[in-house]
Amino acid sequence: MNNQTTSLEYSHFPVMLNEVLKISSPITNKKFIDCTFGGGGYSKEILKFSKTNIKAIDRDKKTLSLGKKLEQSFPNRFRFYQIKFSQLDSISDDHVDAVIFDLGLSSIQLDDLERGFSFKSNKKLNMTMGLNEISALDVINNLDEGNLKLIIKILGDEKEASKIAKNIVSYRNVKKITNTSELVKIIEKSKKKIHTKKINPCTKTFQALRIFVNKEITELIYGVVNATKNLKPGGKILVISFHSLEDRIIKYYFTNFSKNKSRPSRYLPESKITETALFDEYKNKIFRPSKKEIEQNNRSRSAKLRFAVRSNNKFEYPKDLITKFKKYLDLEAINV
Repeated sequence: MNNQTTSLEYSHFPVMLNEVLKISSPITNKKFIDCTFGGGGYSKEILKFSKTNIKAIDRDKKTLSLGKKLEQSFPNRFRFYQIKFSQLDSISDDHVDAVIFDLGLSSIQLDDLERGFSFKSNKKLNMTMGLNEISALDVINNLDEGNLKLIIKILGDEKEASKIAKNIVSYRNVKKITNTSELVKIIEKSKKKIHTKKINPCTKTFQALRIFVNKEITELIYGVVNATKNLKPGGKILVISFHSLEDRIIKYYFTNFSKNKSRPSRYLPESKITETALFDEYKNKIFRPSKKEIEQNNRSRSAKLRFAVRSNNKFEYPKDLITKFKKYLDLEAINV
């Protein structure tokens, strides 16, 4: 399947599109930021509403041509930028009505087996989403056993991380690990029991490596903070996540920086919380794809959508968010 076709096909399957449109309410003159442009699914639908304006970003170079084509079709209403979440400040606009994040891998990335995201392919270890400093090949062959174990255990929640890391190092001492099939064999050898029902034995290790290579936790945290700075009072931040760590970060952020956050001390006046809260009262509502959507797009099955509404308060940097997830930020900062 060629890349152009993949992009166009993916644009037909933006996850929970109806829910996103209902929450973000695209009407005349509203401003949006689409933080995961991919095949352009959300952006194209929002542009159907008269005089809406969108800034879209994506780190994947294979989205550039489609982004530029959309710019040509809507020269006064759409702009595309090849940047990461953490670089949102470079296109800052503090009067945005809605910011949308659709996390994880796009179909463009999943369907391109040459990129090494899938353990079902026999391709070169890569796993880069774009604008990367390292690849999975670098990590697997250069990182010490201790840090490999930490990455697989913490980012993949893999119970047998220690044995997998040990076997990776043993294998590469004899021969450089270059493709996905070699890594699959090492992981399968390391697992006590091969699970065949729901989760492939390689899933967690591949997820951990992908997250580390792309610094996905770092990008997510700094991305949502930058997005909040761009929102006007009453503006909405919408995040679609696909695994528990992403969802935990978003839930913590929306809950602990909202007006209905519980007081850390009974001596702290409630007014102090409401005066500094970044978001209005957070209802902790989770949206999930319908059965019909899952039938049409099976990759949406694990998706969760949360959203929060920006308060009228002045933006104050949420330092507690960084502190809470410092373990993950420090892990992704390890030099390879």
